[in-house]
Amino acid sequence: MKKNTKLLVGLVAFGALGLGWMGVSSRAADPAHITAELDPIQLKSAVDEPVGKVVKTNAEWKKILTPTQYYILREAGTERAFSGPDYKNGNSHGAGIYRCAACNLALYDAETKFDSGTGWPSFYQPIAKTNVVEKTDEDGARTEVLCARCDGHLGHVFNDGPKPTGQRYCMDSDGMLFEKTK
Repeated sequence: MKKNTKLLVGLVAFGALGLGWMGVSSRAADPAHITAELDPIQLKSAVDEPVGKVVKTNAEWKKILTPTQYYILREAGTERAFSGPDYKNGNSHGAGIYRCAACNLALYDAETKFDSGTGWPSFYQPIAKTNVVEKTDEDGARTEVLCARCDGHLGHVFNDGPKPTGQRYCMDSDGMLFEKTK
């Protein structure tokens, strides 16, 4: 327990100060090895901390993202329904966290995932409201969801989801990575 508490304190301090993310490859500053040792309750409290920004050039993003991830996260593209890694990998069942593929920010807890029948992973709420940004698309028809740390396009949110929120966060699975917690 002491080990997990020390890791949580270090992770919170790291996140609150926003150190290590500006101008550093997200893979090099990847805290996944730290969060993997935290139990889900500790992880949820850690993701409520302030989110530091990641700022990179397009050339830097292209070096660390696959072409599909770049298309989705940086160009606001959309994968074809039922074609993303979440569906190819058996719908990523089990306890875990969905993270931004660009900057590793925790976005959604697998416990909030539901089958919307749309062909994209759907969640009824983000892991922390501070980890996502919602903005109206340019055409004004939909609400786009962005990663709060790197401004990566993740998908859209609709008002036709299940209880308790009534929201459906319809995400592109190529823009996220699934990390099992147990």
